Amino acid sequence: MTNTQSLGTIEATNPVLAVAPLKEETEMLRATDKITALYCRLSVEDLKEDKKGGKEDESNSIQNQKMILLQYAKEHRFPNPTFFVDDGYSGTNFDRPGFQAMLAEIEAGRVAVCCTKDLSRLGRNSSLTGLYINFTFPKYNVRYIAINDHFDTIDPNSTDSDIAGIKNWFNEFFAKDTSRKIRAVNKAKGERGVPLTVNVPFGYRKDPEDKTKWAVDEAAALVVKRIFKLCMEGRGPMQIAKLLQEEKVLNPTAYKKREGIKTPSPETADPYHWNTNTVVHILERREYTGYTVNFKTYTNSIWDKKQRETPIEKQAVFYNTHPAIIEQEVFDKVQEIRQQRHRRTKTGKSSLFSGMVYCADCGAKMRYCTTNYFEKRQDHFVCANYRSNTGSCSAHFIRAVVLEELVWMHMRTVISYVSRYEDHFRAVMEQKLRLSSEAAIRGHKKRLAQAEKRLGELDRLFIRIYEDNVAGRITDEKFSMMSKTYEDEQAQLKEEIQTLQKEIEVQEQQIENLKQFIQRVRKYEDLDELTPYALRELVKAIYIEAPDKSSGKRHQGIRISYDLVGFIPVEELLKQETA
Repeated sequence: MTNTQSLGTIEATNPVLAVAPLKEETEMLRATDKITALYCRLSVEDLKEDKKGGKEDESNSIQNQKMILLQYAKEHRFPNPTFFVDDGYSGTNFDRPGFQAMLAEIEAGRVAVCCTKDLSRLGRNSSLTGLYINFTFPKYNVRYIAINDHFDTIDPNSTDSDIAGIKNWFNEFFAKDTSRKIRAVNKAKGERGVPLTVNVPFGYRKDPEDKTKWAVDEAAALVVKRIFKLCMEGRGPMQIAKLLQEEKVLNPTAYKKREGIKTPSPETADPYHWNTNTVVHILERREYTGYTVNFKTYTNSIWDKKQRETPIEKQAVFYNTHPAIIEQEVFDKVQEIRQQRHRRTKTGKSSLFSGMVYCADCGAKMRYCTTNYFEKRQDHFVCANYRSNTGSCSAHFIRAVVLEELVWMHMRTVISYVSRYEDHFRAVMEQKLRLSSEAAIRGHKKRLAQAEKRLGELDRLFIRIYEDNVAGRITDEKFSMMSKTYEDEQAQLKEEIQTLQKEIEVQEQQIENLKQFIQRVRKYEDLDELTPYALRELVKAIYIEAPDKSSGKRHQGIRISYDLVGFIPVEELLKQETA
C-alpha cells in the first residue's frame, strides 16, 4: 500500500516573516527554545482518493495541511513552528523519514507541541498511534493536537478525547479497506496478464498507444543483449559490471533519468557505475524472453511491508505478451551458467573453461591454476580433491592450452559431421537417446508408483492413529510423535514425486532436444576457431580422465557432455562414415 515517492523534509518557518508577532508571542519566544512540530503526511492512496473526488491539490494536500497548521500555530501563539513532512508515505507504519526526524527532536527534549491536521495524518495504525499519543508524547512532555478532530492532550477529560480511540480504529479500518480494494484490483489485473510492475524493466518502454503493453527500447536492449552475451562467454556479474563501467555505459537509473523515464531508484554519483546486483537482476528477469510474470512477491499484511518471494509454481506466467529481447534457449543457458560457481584467481586471469571442467573419476570440479609468473602454456586444471597424494583422488591434471586444443578438435568434428551427415547423425542419436530415455523413464515411473502408493498408505495410517487417539487407545504424546513422523515422510515423498515427474518430462523431451541441438550446431558451420559463446552454447561439461602412461608416453583423455544430448559417440560415427 505504501509507495515511497519523496524523502521526509524538515522546514523551519519564521512567523515574523509572515505576520508581525504579538507582544505575548514575543515574550513566549524568549521564554523557550522548544519548537512546535507541525507534522504533514500524504500517502499515494490519499492522493488518488482526492483525484477521484475531484479534489486534487485540496483537502489532504501537503500545501493545505501546512496552511491549516501554520495558521493554527499563529492563532494560539505556539513558538518556533517547524514543519516535518512525509509526502507519499502510508500511515500504516511509522517508518517515515519526516516522522522519525520529528521523533528524534521529541526524544531530544526540543519539542513542546506537536500538531497534525487530524488523527489520520499522524497514522492509520490504531495500536501504534495510541502508543505515541498516550505514552511517547506524555513521556517527553509534548502536547499533541489534532485540529480537525478537536483532540488535545492538554484536556484529557473532553468528550473528543474519549472517542479518539474510536476514530483511530476507523482510520485503521479505512487503510485496511483501501488495501483490500487495491489487492482485489491487482489480483484481477494480474490474472488477466496485465503487468503489475509499475517500473518497466530496463530494455523496454511503455507502449505510447497502450500503457499496459511494453515496446522494446532499442538502445537499452542492446545493453541487455551484451550483458547476456558476456555471461554466455563465461564472465561473472562482477566482471560484467566492471567492463560496462570501463566502457562508460550508462547504468539503468542514469539512462532512464536521461530519457525522462520515471524510476524509483536513487541516482548514483557516477552515472557509469554498475552495481553487481543490477547485472544479476537483469540476468534473472524472465520478462526478457517475452513473458509477463505476475505475483513474484507478496506482503503478509498492510503492517508488514517486507517483500517476500512467491514460490515459482505459484507465480502467474503469461507467454508472448511482448517482444522478446533474449531467446529462451540463451536465457535458460545463462541460468545454467549462473548455477556454476567460478573460483576467481588472485591474478585476475580467467579461463573460458572455468566452471565447466570436472574430474572423470570423483566428479569434483577441476581448479584453474595460474600465477602472474606463468606463461599461457603453464596454466592448468587440477582435480579439487587432489592434495599432493593426501586427498581422495589422483592427480587429474591438464594444461589449459591442451584442453582448448582437444575440445576444439572434438567440437569441430561434431559440427562437421552434423553438417554433412545430419540424417545419419539424427538416426544414431535418436536410437541412443531412446534407449537411455526408455530405461530412465521405466525406472522413474516405477519409483513414482511406489512413492504414490506409500503416500496413500500414510494418509490411511494417519486416519487410523487419529481414531485411536480419540478412542484413548494411544496417548496424546504418542499420537504427536507418530503424526510428526508421518508428516515428515509425506513431505519427503511429495518432494520426491515432483522431482520424478520433472525427470520423466525431461526424458520424454529428449528427441525434441536433439532437434534443438542440431539447430544450434547449424549456426556454427563456418566457425573457424573456438569462441566462449559457442563453447557455452554447445557444451555442458568436460570430464578429464586420469592420464594413461602405459605406452611410455602421457596420454590424456577427455569426455565432453554436450548440452541437450549428452555424450556423442564421435569415434563410432566416424567408423561408420569410413565403412
